[in-house]
Amino acid sequence: MESTGDYQIPKHIVAVSGLFQNEQNETLLVKTNWRNDTWELPGGQVEEGETLTEAATREFLEETGIEAEIIGVTGVYQNVTSSLVSVVFKGKALTTEITKQIEEIQEARFVKLTPENIADYITRPHMCSRALDALESDGGVPMESVQVQPHQLLHRLG
Repeated sequence: MESTGDYQIPKHIVAVSGLFQNEQNETLLVKTNWRNDTWELPGGQVEEGETLTEAATREFLEETGIEAEIIGVTGVYQNVTSSLVSVVFKGKALTTEITKQIEEIQEARFVKLTPENIADYITRPHMCSRALDALESDGGVPMESVQVQPHQLLHRLG
């Protein structure tokens, strides 16, 4: 096989979000300033050197002030137009008082989210399908975070 010489390393944005529920099985949703036409699952971009689970719990805490425990992965999604890969988690809210909201978050609240009412809250189809997948999943998709040279398992779900 011969090289064509024009290969470029792809650059993607990796994002995380999560369906986090309290003891009453209510889901925490946020409304951002730049997408205020819809509610959505809390989340954001993964920072360099951060594991996916670290990013998910950090974003959740930053956006809502609530600490969370990750149960598992519910799906991986790709937006080809923006080169975005999104990993969606399911988890438990360990605290319930919404206290800390960064400037990008307009509002956050727990709602009794169901397949029947999900479109009343999450109006963008791609966000709705991700939330619905997470709502109906047990979070059983395996995921690992590893370090290489030397090899070390940092975190495993599933």
